[in-house]
Amino acid sequence: MDAGLIGLLLFGALLVVMALGVPIAFGMSAVSIVFGLIFWGGSASLDAFNLGSYSKVLEFTLSAIPLYILMAAILQYSDIAEDLYDVVYKWLGGVRGGLAAGTTAISSIFAAMVGIATVATATLGMTARPAMLQKGYDDKLIMGTIIAGGALGILIPPSVLMIIYASEARVSAGAMFMGGVIPGALAAIVFIGYVLIISYKYPEKGPAIPKDQRFTWKEKFQSLRSVILPVSVILVVLGAIYGGLATPSEAAAIGVVGTMISAGIKKKLTFINMKKIVTMAVQLNAMVLWIVVGAVAYSRIVTVTGVGQWFADFILSFDTSPIMILLMMQVVFFILGMFIDPTAIILITGPLFLPVVTELGYDPVWYGVLFVINMCMAYMTPPFGFNLFVMRGVAKDVSIKTVYASVWPFVGMYAFILALVIVFPSLVLWLPSIMK
Repeated sequence: MDAGLIGLLLFGALLVVMALGVPIAFGMSAVSIVFGLIFWGGSASLDAFNLGSYSKVLEFTLSAIPLYILMAAILQYSDIAEDLYDVVYKWLGGVRGGLAAGTTAISSIFAAMVGIATVATATLGMTARPAMLQKGYDDKLIMGTIIAGGALGILIPPSVLMIIYASEARVSAGAMFMGGVIPGALAAIVFIGYVLIISYKYPEKGPAIPKDQRFTWKEKFQSLRSVILPVSVILVVLGAIYGGLATPSEAAAIGVVGTMISAGIKKKLTFINMKKIVTMAVQLNAMVLWIVVGAVAYSRIVTVTGVGQWFADFILSFDTSPIMILLMMQVVFFILGMFIDPTAIILITGPLFLPVVTELGYDPVWYGVLFVINMCMAYMTPPFGFNLFVMRGVAKDVSIKTVYASVWPFVGMYAFILALVIVFPSLVLWLPSIMK
């Protein structure tokens, strides 16, 4: 059968199982098994799927995933967010929009520690949002800031999604991490600038704390003690990767030890918290690895049946510029991101798009960071952006419609960062080029 027809049948079947509500990991597995039995050696294909999945999950690069997820779980239940917000409240509370700007800074710190997008959204939704509401901040501005800041978790290294992409594209996870530093920092700066400008123009959206409630310089400096350990963990983890002293997996182990020490000093390693930490880590890790297992079978079918090469030839046959093909890919990512988990998106599109990217001569690290920025938007675009539902879960007093309305200015800012990185690839490639 023609590879193009097989491709249409394959993707059509995948869309059907997703529309039926089948989890994406099991949907990819089921469709791949059926197509393997029909188009790839019958029952022998099952052995190939098993061997491929086994070797994939044993890749050293992927060993960092459970460690970074464990770091995220420890931070979730160690009250570090409360300490960071106390610093923000004391230092920036007297500035219009200062609390919202500081919340973005906290999100950036969390992003540099956890590697996933939902932890900062959930934690700050429970801590920062009530405090800002009490001070008269506009709720849409609050929620948009927290949701967008939470999405930085997959852009500012370390990033679980970057590790999965690195494994799929056969590039260095460390290079991916360093490639995300400047775009992530730029996104945080843009968000901070936005909330400060909006609050200056409309003081009722982000009022400053009254002068009689502000803190002395002594109190401000004393509050900084609570951020020493979290910032130290970030510097050690990223410094070890950048300096060539440790792989991302080894640095993740260092990070776990650092966050455990931080939580222990705060006396948060209780039996109840440890149970919650282990449960969260196991559940998230199982979800990610099941998706990886399903994607291995899917990728094998795409490759063996010739669908991947057919798709690459089909795209390259168009009389259009490489940049237009790249932009069309970004549109596809954006649309898929409204409905599908970002991990699944890279594993579904990888076998199709990566050969095209290679043929066009684009750097796979740069392309990977473009994908991750796009997935930051995926975490916050209706109808199924993960961070939207995380926020709705902790902000039960607002409708999902209000949550949806809060994110669009920040989606536009992420799109601006995406455009900057497309126009200036050195924003991504400079740091990887000088790392050891």
